[in-house]
Amino acid sequence: MSKAFEGVYQGEQAIWLQFGKYEAALIPQAGGNLVAFRDTERNFRFIREPGEGDMEAFMNRPMVHGIPVLFPPNRYEDGKFPWNGSVYRLPVNEANRDNHLHGFFYDIPWQVDDYGSDEHASYVVVAQRVTESHPAYTYFPHRFTIKIRYSLSSDGLRQEVGVRNDGQEAMPCVIGFHTSLNAPFAPGSSPSDCKLRMTIGERIELNEQMLPNGRFTPLDDNEKSLKGDGVSPYFARLDNHYTAVPQGGRNAMELTDTRLGVKFIYDAGEAYRFWMIYNGDANSGFFCPEPQTNMVNAPNAPFRADETGILSLAPGEVWQETSRMYSEG
Repeated sequence: MSKAFEGVYQGEQAIWLQFGKYEAALIPQAGGNLVAFRDTERNFRFIREPGEGDMEAFMNRPMVHGIPVLFPPNRYEDGKFPWNGSVYRLPVNEANRDNHLHGFFYDIPWQVDDYGSDEHASYVVVAQRVTESHPAYTYFPHRFTIKIRYSLSSDGLRQEVGVRNDGQEAMPCVIGFHTSLNAPFAPGSSPSDCKLRMTIGERIELNEQMLPNGRFTPLDDNEKSLKGDGVSPYFARLDNHYTAVPQGGRNAMELTDTRLGVKFIYDAGEAYRFWMIYNGDANSGFFCPEPQTNMVNAPNAPFRADETGILSLAPGEVWQETSRMYSEG
């Protein structure tokens, strides 16, 4: 069965995708957030969804559910974003640390460009088109388009992201995703059944504002296991920043349910050069492996420009990457 249709998710207008054993739901009005990815045959829920009756809480804090879009991702000191001789002033929305946090698109409506299905996949395409009349232009004065295509097939959930510079000057391309996953994802399993592996490299040391201070922190034994044979996603409270170092041609997270012998894989793509890992209080059954193109606070960070990952898009140029989520076993 392959279907794509307009429906409802907990009272909100949604685009539903179905293909074989998989289904997914995206809410265009809530940041274009894909809030559900499920294996309906085994009742696996891979993505952390808003709880029943908790949609108001989700709308107020969408970061820890679904796949929120971050542009620019993570934190920027005092809201300052230097670029090509100018300094953009992003709104300070993390007042206790005096930072701008997570960009402009995670909680506003996205346009549905297309949806449909055939024998190969079901899909939906959503977009943001920033011009002088867009609210983000005040803080980030570039004309550009972000387009995301989600598709379901026998290969799982595919996310294809494109950023196109529609203006006449070079623009910074800085994007990431606050992907929120259930651990465990299977009914009957417990957190102790979960083992996590990620293609992390070095840990970037953060200061009291949660911004890079120019140093790297040696990995502890659990972090070494994280990039090795695997470790619990709750080995400590995590809000950590790492470089990404692909292994075997993949820049990926692997979450294994050791009780069932099922592995859930998030192959983010090598264009994302950094990871954040966040797990709240390390006791709530979810964690966030967050791929991002650039380092936290990249234009202000005390690192060389080539180390911080800011990409420059020429007029008409397109940046793109494909990620995939799927299970094995």
